[in-house]
This record gives sequence, structure tokens and C-alpha cells, in this order.
Amino acid sequence: AHALGLGMVYQHFTLVPAMTVAENLVLARDDVPAVVNWPKEMRELEAFLARMPFKVPLGAKVSDISAGERQKCEILKQLYLKRRFLILDEPTAGVDPKARRDFWNEIHALAAQGLTVLVSTHYMDEAERCHEIAYIAYGTLLTHGTVEQVVAESGLLTYTVSGGDLPKLSTALSGKPGVDSVAPFGTSLHVSGRDPEKLEAAIAPYRDDAELHWTKSEPSLEDVFIDLMGRAKDNFQ
Repeated sequence: AHALGLGMVYQHFTLVPAMTVAENLVLARDDVPAVVNWPKEMRELEAFLARMPFKVPLGAKVSDISAGERQKCEILKQLYLKRRFLILDEPTAGVDPKARRDFWNEIHALAAQGLTVLVSTHYMDEAERCHEIAYIAYGTLLTHGTVEQVVAESGLLTYTVSGGDLPKLSTALSGKPGVDSVAPFGTSLHVSGRDPEKLEAAIAPYRDDAELHWTKSEPSLEDVFIDLMGRAKDNFQ
């Protein structure tokens, strides 16, 4: 894997907490000498960081920096090892929203420099940031392509419903012919189906309810994900 320039960033941190960021980066190298010339190594490390789209506190102990900073260090370690293809396993699990956004901005900046990144994630807003996505369930590839292609090829028709007793409506519609998925989104409900006639027939009894507001909308990536997972077969049972 190393010879191919392949690097892996795991969901759980692999840096040594008691060591500084610089020590973690330098000592991870395969060619590090037995006696380290730290002034020379630091010059090389600083020159490397000057080419990166984000910075980290080199002199700080890993145990003293935030989860977002640690995640940056994990990626930088792989890049310092000259990896050109990174696999990221749930890279933002346990990271706060701002750090997640900063992380993805940095990943896109690195991709623009030629780095190839493969990410596993359960966050649909993160999947939407990728150039291409693939859904895999129980070892089977369900669909792949750009976000626009995956949404378009789903064939879903979606209604967004607000107002009224949405939990009651969800229970009433779930499992009805023509209704492939019903899912809450904040203060609204997404009702989706592939057969327009059957879907319209299923929701018709509730369209005249003055408390419910129905709006035809484009299916979201999460609508597609929920629908695909609902149809996926657990072939491991």
C-alpha cells in the first residue's frame, strides 16, 4: 500500500498523545534516521506545511489539541509520507460542525492539488460534497455517480408536508401502495414514491386537510438514501 502511495485515516486517532505534532509527523516516516537531526527535519516539515491549505500547531502535544486539529494532523501525516490516495473512514465522527466544514474545505483544496480521496460517511450533507458517490448496502453496490445523477436516476417523486399532526400522518402513509418512504425532516415530512399515480392515490385522502400543507419538491439525497436502504436486502441473515 505504501509503495502505491496509499494512505489510510481511521475513524479513531492513531497519533501518539504524549508526543508533539511535529514529533508525530517526523517519526512516522519510513526513512527517518536513528538519530534525528531536528533542525533539518523541522525546516523540511515547515517547508511542507507552507504548501498545505491548512496549518497545525507543530509544538503542541497531541493530547492538548482539539479533535478537529487532530484530524488535520492525521491527514497531514499521510501527506507527509507522500501518499497520493487517501482512504478516510468516517473522518468527521465526533467533530463539531465548524470543524467538519473546515475539514471539507481543506479536503477540496487538497483534491484540487491532485490528491484522490475516498471517504466513507453516513452524513448525507458530507456525501453531497463529493465529486461522485456510491451507496453500498450488505456488500452490494446499489447506485453510483454524481449527486445529480443519483437523484435523477432514483425516479422518486417527493412531497414535503408541513403543519398538522405529522407523526399521525407518517403512521397512516407508511406502507401504503405507492408510498416508498416517509421520513421526518425537521418540522416537515418527506413523502416519496416512484409511481406517480399510486402515490397521488395514497395521499389523496389527506390533501384536503386544511392543517396540512403539501408541496411537490425535488427529492433530496437523503430521500434517495432512505429509499434505497428500505429496498436493500440483508443477504447476511
